[in-house]
Amino acid sequence: MPGPASDLPPPGETAALLSQVVDELTWRIARDSAHPPAEPVNTADSARRRALARLRVLRSVKQAVTSLEDQAAHAAAASGAGYPEIGQAVSMSRQGARRRWPGLITTSTHIPPSSEHRSS
Repeated sequence: MPGPASDLPPPGETAALLSQVVDELTWRIARDSAHPPAEPVNTADSARRRALARLRVLRSVKQAVTSLEDQAAHAAAASGAGYPEIGQAVSMSRQGARRRWPGLITTSTHIPPSSEHRSS
């Protein structure tokens, strides 16, 4: 039975759609947060304020996405996913995932002594 990830559009389409949505959202937030000054300003000043406000919003989006990605990685690990699967989900190697989330996967397997162990 295919998993939920197989129901997703290809990564390129997903990225394009998300870019479009985030772009529109950041412009709206930046426009609403760039308060007009009491005095009239020239168009360049207004454009600069909007661009800087958008940059601040995008930084917040990046921080939010990083936090959500961390939460999802922890949830995947808690559900039994290993570094290879987590890395694949974020387009990085197992080693890359291990560096990104050190200690996420812990192995506490205890190997019992074999029955052939001799005590002398």
